[in-house]
Amino acid sequence: MFDEITEKFEQAWRKLRGHDRITESNIQPAIREVRRALLEADVNLQVAKEFVAKVSQRALGTDVIMGVTPEQQFIKVVYDELVALMGAENVPLAQAETPPTIVLMAGLQGTGKTTASAKLALHLRKLNRSALLVAADVYRPAAIEQLITLGKQIDVPVFSLGSDADPVEIAQQGVAQAREQGIDTVIIDTAGRLQIDEAMMAELIRIRDAVQPTEVLLVVDAMTGQEAANLTRTFHEQVGITGAILTKLDGDTRGGAALSIRYISGKPIKFIGTGEKVEALEPFYPDRMASRILRMGDVLTLVEKMQEQVNLEDAAKMQEKILSAQFDFEDFLKNTRMLKNMGSFGSILKMIPGMKVNEAQLQEAEQNLKRAEAMIASMTPEERRNPDLIARSPSRKQRIAKGSGYQMQDVTKLVSDFQKMRTLMQNMGRNQMFGMAPPRPPAPTPNYGKKKKKRKGFGEL
Repeated sequence: MFDEITEKFEQAWRKLRGHDRITESNIQPAIREVRRALLEADVNLQVAKEFVAKVSQRALGTDVIMGVTPEQQFIKVVYDELVALMGAENVPLAQAETPPTIVLMAGLQGTGKTTASAKLALHLRKLNRSALLVAADVYRPAAIEQLITLGKQIDVPVFSLGSDADPVEIAQQGVAQAREQGIDTVIIDTAGRLQIDEAMMAELIRIRDAVQPTEVLLVVDAMTGQEAANLTRTFHEQVGITGAILTKLDGDTRGGAALSIRYISGKPIKFIGTGEKVEALEPFYPDRMASRILRMGDVLTLVEKMQEQVNLEDAAKMQEKILSAQFDFEDFLKNTRMLKNMGSFGSILKMIPGMKVNEAQLQEAEQNLKRAEAMIASMTPEERRNPDLIARSPSRKQRIAKGSGYQMQDVTKLVSDFQKMRTLMQNMGRNQMFGMAPPRPPAPTPNYGKKKKKRKGFGEL
């Protein structure tokens, strides 16, 4: 997500290094890099031109601050303008004064509209708001079955009259049922087309007029690129959207759609889809997204994700185990699965300020984790709880290696790296308690035996 634009922005910062202040002459190379970054990220041309003009004007008008470099000043200007471009602040989903709140989902076919509907329902359930999914897409094969399956997966009811009913009638009856049952929010999944056409728009307008939705959310595929701007403009002019959900943001390295939608429609991005899992939906915060783009991290979102997954009592027990060096392979598996529930490994790392990883490094780290999980899965429960048993027994290592499909030396390295990590975590935990600086990590042990292709362990993830 945003990898390309992030790299280009960093090239812009470098243009100002070595200068003692920002001038009209030295800012031009940096401005050109910003413009190139936006255009290559598929940002709408008009949006890019206005953004660059504002950045240039503000950067030249910024007073010199003692101790702050021109590079840092320029980054701050770009950050502020990015936040303003994407909407300045988070805009939550509206709530009707008299329930139910009605959310009409709109968009082209293939944007992930049905999945986004289920993700939104799950998000509302986490906020203790009840939801009803309404299957009004009667044209796409298996669309109704897909929504019913997703509804069962997240334990949210789905209203359907089958594929032969009129979508307007389905929407009306779904809203009526929600009202009778006291359901808080109705989410109507409508039909899409491969491209914009009059029939689709007419049907959407009929549904809108019949149910008078509280929100009309346009679901936009982040990989649409510059076409996202035209799509947003058309839907807004003809249907009248109140906001957008940007999907597949985890698969797009450019991110231009995120920077164009608000400018084109004047309506906020309310949610972003960050993965295929039904839990992978986040409220959209312009300031947090700007931080991610500029590689400043996104600690707030990371903390919120952790709070969803971590039980305070479990966290206290884990801390106690770390301090007493009792952290074992069972604990490692539990934490690995928790991280997976929070999102992709790459998306988690990019929320850490200053973390710079490329795609190859991410893939390698994920492969290393899979390798470790495979070997741990071949251990007995007793061995997982007591890794020292494996360290002392070549026969156990051989059995684990055969069961996981790896070599005995791989198991040896896994156990060795784990023991070092456990000791390091114990020392760091104790030093932090006493206000001391953490120790340097121990030097790696030599790799004895036959030379094999180097495999990375826990310490190199």
